[in-house]
Amino acid sequence: MRLSGKTALVTGGGSGIGEAIVRRFAAEGAMVWAMGRRRDQLERVSEHVVAGDVGEAGDRRRAIEATGPLDVLVNNAGVGDAGWDDMLAVNLTAAHGLSALAADGLAERRGAIVNVASVAALVAGPGEPQYAVSKAALVMLTKSLAVTLGPRGVRANAICPGWVRTPMADAEISALDADTEAAYRRVTRHVPLGRPALPGEIAAAALFLASDEASYISGAVLTVDGGMTAVDVGTIAFGE
Repeated sequence: MRLSGKTALVTGGGSGIGEAIVRRFAAEGAMVWAMGRRRDQLERVSEHVVAGDVGEAGDRRRAIEATGPLDVLVNNAGVGDAGWDDMLAVNLTAAHGLSALAADGLAERRGAIVNVASVAALVAGPGEPQYAVSKAALVMLTKSLAVTLGPRGVRANAICPGWVRTPMADAEISALDADTEAAYRRVTRHVPLGRPALPGEIAAAALFLASDEASYISGAVLTVDGGMTAVDVGTIAFGE
């Protein structure tokens, strides 16, 4: 029960990685508030919900008013297919806004912020750059929060997942192959562990960073990608 007696807010808590984090934190004793746009999804996951859009300042303020002082804030909500303004509003500005609103309560409880970024923050892929840019900025926001809030006893860390089997990832890879299993095999072909992560594996990393077991870890970027970013792509041909 590593989070016994603690209060947490998880954005994007109705499905995928967010749902897994909500359930894992609750299993570890926390009172977990799930925030998202669809109340029906949230109520399936948690007894404590805040229906709202993290991209809207008013909804962010209402969420912090509902939860009261937090021990843990997990900025997980994100979009993967949007224009620049919407992408930055959800993937970056929302995390900054919620962190600022929750800062006093987190300081009072010597709490923790966990930001869910992506390996896209570390390596670039083809296509529109706004997703990678928003996640890279989220990593730097994490480091800035660690520096700014550290003297007040607040830790801030980021998780950078690789491919994770979620509804959002399923939709994204459907462009590669109508067969979901074949598509995942294709995108993880050069990942050393040879598979995508399960949402629970990302939740386990979030639990560690939120718990007292990580009491001296702040400003860190924990890559949970099956070894993907360890690969030197220029040498793959020599091993084939």
